[in-house]
Amino acid sequence: MLGIGVMLGQITSNKETVDCIQAVIGKQIKSIELIEDEIVMKTSDGGLKLLDDGQSCCEIRYMRTDDDLSEFVGAVVNGFELKQAPDQEDEYGAHEVQFLEIATSKGAITFASHNEHNGYYGGFHIVAKPL
Repeated sequence: MLGIGVMLGQITSNKETVDCIQAVIGKQIKSIELIEDEIVMKTSDGGLKLLDDGQSCCEIRYMRTDDDLSEFVGAVVNGFELKQAPDQEDEYGAHEVQFLEIATSKGAITFASHNEHNGYYGGFHIVAKPL
């Protein structure tokens, strides 16, 4: 079941996200960090931040990466892809994970967006915003 934040995100325009992502394709990464569950990427002429904006009541959302982000400074951004992982049951109810892969000239950067909820909410709404 999808949470209200995710459903609203799916029925509203995602033009800002599309525009932000298109603007960084082919650009060189000047810095990339995961700051308080937001990916902040600065490029040669701007940048973006990516976050899961689907928060509903009774959810715990967070992002993680095991990649050394400093290794990707200087890389060129080639593309973005979302991949859904199998849902897991945990002591809270449900634990969903969605992977965000950023393809670069130095390989892929992988972030995991987590959503722990009681089973009545769920889904992801990854959005991009300009810096």
